[in-house]
Amino acid sequence: MLAYPSAIDLSSSHLRFLTGKLAERRRQVGTRWRRLPPNRQALLVLAHLRCGDTYTRLAASFGIGVATVYRYIREAVDLLAALVPTLQQALKRAAAKAFVILDGTLLPIDRIAADRPFYSGKHRKHGMNVQVLADPFGRLLWASAALPGAVHDIKAARTHGIIDALAEVGLVCYGDKGYQGAGGTVRVPFRGKHRNLPVGQQAVNVAHARIRAVGEQAMATLKSWRLLRKLRCSTTRITGLVQAVLALHITWV
Repeated sequence: MLAYPSAIDLSSSHLRFLTGKLAERRRQVGTRWRRLPPNRQALLVLAHLRCGDTYTRLAASFGIGVATVYRYIREAVDLLAALVPTLQQALKRAAAKAFVILDGTLLPIDRIAADRPFYSGKHRKHGMNVQVLADPFGRLLWASAALPGAVHDIKAARTHGIIDALAEVGLVCYGDKGYQGAGGTVRVPFRGKHRNLPVGQQAVNVAHARIRAVGEQAMATLKSWRLLRKLRCSTTRITGLVQAVLALHITWV
């Protein structure tokens, strides 16, 4: 087997943070000995989340078994997922902001054509629908649980209670045409082709698009964790992975 040195494009702060949480967890459960110390386990988890390294590759790199890699990653993901704020907590923190941006993204998954609930007709691929809230500077605030890719954005937003929660705190939110009819404080562009709209509506749509473009930075941030670009795990684990990535990001931004 060939080996080569590699790097993870994250700061050492991420490693120290996760190492501290894992060490604290080991003290709580009374762990006496493990094959890898907390800092090496943290490095393994970050390599999986950020670089998308497989269990087999990580097992060979760290000199442990595949089953051990699975247990280490599962433990860290559950630990991180428990740290993310709820929707209400995130909106409470964002209440002082002028507005937030709501958008949905499809996380591609490895499924066959028969798995229709996970097939997104819009994107023409199988995946999971995740709703994301960003601040006016394009920074991640909150990410929802993952729903099957066939679920439309507005239905996903209603399922997660996002629209009602925004209205409750009176926070203005900008969304795309996928949220037409949402009501509340959600603002969407006028429907129809741009050239066919009145001049006033065209100007509103242009301004709306400029605001929403900032939200694409949040999506790019989420997809910079390469594991989320093509998920090959059980769909029941995807929510935990998204929440773990969110916890690592919002802790240091």
